[in-house]
Amino acid sequence: MKRREFMRMCAAPAIVGTIRPDQSGSRKEGQMYGLIGKITAHAGKRDELIEVLLTGAKDMPGCLNYVAAKDNSDADAVWVTEIWVSQASHQASLKLPAVENAIAKGRPLIAGFGDRVVTTPIGGIGFGLIR
Repeated sequence: MKRREFMRMCAAPAIVGTIRPDQSGSRKEGQMYGLIGKITAHAGKRDELIEVLLTGAKDMPGCLNYVAAKDNSDADAVWVTEIWVSQASHQASLKLPAVENAIAKGRPLIAGFGDRVVTTPIGGIGFGLIR
């Protein structure tokens, strides 16, 4: 597994941010950046991988939302959903020490990556912007 691929799929979502979206109604559509990806842990290591992801989920500037969810049909799979204020915020997160630490801890637990989708969050419940 390549380091850059690991960083995109595992480490970046491992942190939850402290910046909240602008609720004044001035947010422009398309400004936010979202990722949804599937990570497959080595057999029996899913809970340990989730712990690494959640433990590292602190103080990430620009990350509005982070969710790690168990796949009910695959005992080793985790789905990670992220919402960022911008793609630049996401890219900057890859250089933080907490992310590098998550990479080091998480890499041995990961068997591979599945689907990865880049999204443009528009609204909803849970990240401060409701439409």
